[in-house]
Amino acid sequence: MTKITDEKLEPRVAVYAGTFDPVTNGHLDILARALAVFDILYLAIASGGPRVSTKSTFFSAEERMDIAERALKEVGQTNPNFSRVKVASFDSLLINFTREVNSKVIIRGLRAVSDYEYETQLAHTNRMLAPEIETIFFVTSEPNSYISSSIVKNVALNGGDISKMVTKSVVKDFSKKLASL
Repeated sequence: MTKITDEKLEPRVAVYAGTFDPVTNGHLDILARALAVFDILYLAIASGGPRVSTKSTFFSAEERMDIAERALKEVGQTNPNFSRVKVASFDSLLINFTREVNSKVIIRGLRAVSDYEYETQLAHTNRMLAPEIETIFFVTSEPNSYISSSIVKNVALNGGDISKMVTKSVVKDFSKKLASL
């Protein structure tokens, strides 16, 4: 027989990391799925630079954080679970950031089979460096399976409509950025 206690459990904390350049509906879908499992979720934005990522970004780290905050606020109007997401940036190994926020879980999103190989390499590397930290994969829903930040940027930069791939606030952020170029 299982004994039930009144002890307060530690919150289940996870880290969902990436460049989020910009945050897309696919990212938000993964967040919603992870929020069904975890109490607190850090949307950890890689600040850029050679120490964190080899990817170049369209938006600065500060812009990406602001964009993510606005997108979360927007979706939070219909899903109160999004209030449990904390936006932060990091400029070190992801496992170090994960430890700093007292998490033992890294969330990664999968869109297609092609993501699996790369994501598995990252998961194995993180596991080798930090065996106490698990990587959990969430598969995005089918309507978001084709969306990536790269596709969103390409469509936006070439005058296309990105309104079905990102929130209204992200569409506005792109319009502002493009107007300033």
